[in-house]
Amino acid sequence: MIGDDLLELVRDAVPADHSRQVLADDWIPAVPAGARVMDLGCGTGDSVDQFGGSVEWVGVDLERSPEVSRRVRRDAEFHTFDGEHLPFGDGSFDFVYCKQVLEHVRRPAVLLADVARVLRPGGSFAGSTSQLEAFHSLSTWNYTPYGLKLLLEDAGMALEELRPGIDSLTLIVHRGLGMPAFTRRYWGREAPLNRAISLFGRARRLDARRVNAIKLLFCGQFAFRARVAAR
Repeated sequence: MIGDDLLELVRDAVPADHSRQVLADDWIPAVPAGARVMDLGCGTGDSVDQFGGSVEWVGVDLERSPEVSRRVRRDAEFHTFDGEHLPFGDGSFDFVYCKQVLEHVRRPAVLLADVARVLRPGGSFAGSTSQLEAFHSLSTWNYTPYGLKLLLEDAGMALEELRPGIDSLTLIVHRGLGMPAFTRRYWGREAPLNRAISLFGRARRLDARRVNAIKLLFCGQFAFRARVAAR
């Protein structure tokens, strides 16, 4: 079956509960109250509103980027860094959130090792990144789910969950049309290719894990969650 080659490599991280298209935002409700949270690559800093006041939120980003240049808020804690070495002590955070940032990082292996360093034992690293997405906003890399798994393991983290985001064909059309507003709706609803894969899975009576694997094979973006092992 299509997708079985990928599933064989990342099976333990492919969930079987549902195969819906997701966003990095979907990880946020599971963060417990009182957690110390870093938004890595926070840009404008708007995720502070999504996390709410029940966590200790810290935003970190480069000194200059297209997204940072649009930041106007001053009601949260913001730090700058060099893109590799985080300005915090070991074990400083319970949760690191990273939404569509890794594809812009020049040396991801170095940064991921530092993410593991600043997480407390058992802490989580979650977000989303690009796989088959066209060049955008100074992007430097695209990842496969398996490739990210290897990078995370090298950094001392275990990949626990992979979920498909918006599909690649929709992203290509979005970029090709000049990123119009009307195609942006597909971040909040199932995009056309993902919908077709869902229908295929229903017709073939595939379980959610196999449908997820097919969507991950063709996704433009995917969400991930990893955990630092106890030291």
